[in-house]
Amino acid sequence: MKWQLYGFFVFWFGVGALITMFFSLFCPDNILLQAIVFLVSSVILLFLTKPLVDRFTRKDKKLETNAYSIIGKKGLVIQDINNTFGVGQIKIANEVWSAKTEDDTIIEKGTEINVVRIDGVKAVVEPIVVNSKITN
Repeated sequence: MKWQLYGFFVFWFGVGALITMFFSLFCPDNILLQAIVFLVSSVILLFLTKPLVDRFTRKDKKLETNAYSIIGKKGLVIQDINNTFGVGQIKIANEVWSAKTEDDTIIEKGTEINVVRIDGVKAVVEPIVVNSKITN
């Protein structure tokens, strides 16, 4: 990223030098004026194109990949999850994922789960506890 930024500066200084070259055809003897044209044109080009460059080089944009896009989503256990035997599968939005639990609890088939994080190629899940209302 740092080298791209340097390339950005060098490119516009080169364009500023080209503008100065064309200007020097009309005023070949005035070096001070040519230097001013170079500096002014280069700085103007830098400031005019900075918003465009920022749009393409922003770091705060984070693209969620398929695996990380399921974090926080709810799913259904389609094969018992048992860390001891290394088995367990869940289904989220018509996709089947291997799963495990954080604390080695066994989650039975048909249980609704929430994906906590991704660990390697497995989704780390926890069962969704439904608060039931106790009536007398």
